[in-house]
Amino acid sequence: MRVSASFVLSSWLTLLVQESAARPSLCENAKSIYVMSNEDVNSVIAVPIGKNGKLFGGTSTATGGKGARVIDGTTHVSALTDGLVSQSCLTVAGHKLFAVNPGSNTVTMFSIDRKDATKLKMVGKPAAVPGEFPNTVAASKKHKIVCVGTSGAVAGVSCTSFSRHGMGAMDALRPFDLKQTTPPVGPLNTVSQVFFSEDQNTLFVTVKGDPTKGNTGFLASFPVKYTSKGAVISKNGIRSSPAGTAVLFGSSPIAGSRDIFVTDASFGGAVLSFNSVGVASVKGKAAIDGQKATCWSTISPETNTAFVTDVATNRLVEMSLEDASIISKIDLSANGDPGMIDLRAAGNFIYALSPGNGTTNPAVTVVHATKKVQVQHFELQGLGASNRAQGVAVLL
Repeated sequence: MRVSASFVLSSWLTLLVQESAARPSLCENAKSIYVMSNEDVNSVIAVPIGKNGKLFGGTSTATGGKGARVIDGTTHVSALTDGLVSQSCLTVAGHKLFAVNPGSNTVTMFSIDRKDATKLKMVGKPAAVPGEFPNTVAASKKHKIVCVGTSGAVAGVSCTSFSRHGMGAMDALRPFDLKQTTPPVGPLNTVSQVFFSEDQNTLFVTVKGDPTKGNTGFLASFPVKYTSKGAVISKNGIRSSPAGTAVLFGSSPIAGSRDIFVTDASFGGAVLSFNSVGVASVKGKAAIDGQKATCWSTISPETNTAFVTDVATNRLVEMSLEDASIISKIDLSANGDPGMIDLRAAGNFIYALSPGNGTTNPAVTVVHATKKVQVQHFELQGLGASNRAQGVAVLL
């Protein structure tokens, strides 16, 4: 039997395509997740995402700063897990990555290699933050601004510009009178998250209250202003304490609207809307039965819903972006994790970090957002992570 050259070529190309699809690969548009070790010698752990959405390999790059942990308000010793009581201790803006160093009061900027997203290069030196215990960071690619929230004895938010050459000096603190210590006693009465609105024209800050002391939490908003020197964050913010909220935590802006989705550890999750002057009110809220500490959130572009985690309950709860009603609960207890903290959505997947509790290993659970099933449980201890690990950022 004669075999044509075109048949051989076609068969070879088919096998090549099948082989490429079967194995993880890095390409020009490489993607990666990033987790902060928060160890005494702080580092960023970068793990590439294969074409199938799964994680493989990984690197660790020192930040040039120190990690730290809050004092647990119940045990009065360093927190065993969730040591920063925050969301977004590291963040990505374009091909720049920023990570806080809570033990040395600095923030580090990295450039991300465009061909291998696990290769990070520190740009300049870590920048000093004019506050104590930085635990959350936000960056605007549009305005080239980075802002850091601090939760210690000197608490508030400070910002600066950045370029490919590095960061400028951080500006004067926009203070919050939390009456805290350094390190702070938490999780209550601390800064939860700094983040930008969808259009990147407003900086938001969520701050937890302390219901046991009648201390009301709040959401602060700072508009972007345009000056002769470029865009800057206003020094004057607007604070609001939406009715029925107390311990505002992890938030995500809702695409196509001025609303945000936010967790509240005192009950579950809520959708907040804003009036013309920037005061927030509750558009919808829902309590989550059996929740112990619902604190972190992400929005999946595939499902157009929010997913939230609980550090002491190993499940993902899916909630509506209209009224925060509960859509589904994904039980992940079979993987042995005690619970999960920070998380991010990318494509059709959710990447959620469980730092463990000193007995279980730190790991990232990968969940298919539409199928509502776990597709991978990727352990991080071989990359220098422990139960001190914090934060998840994604290069899209």
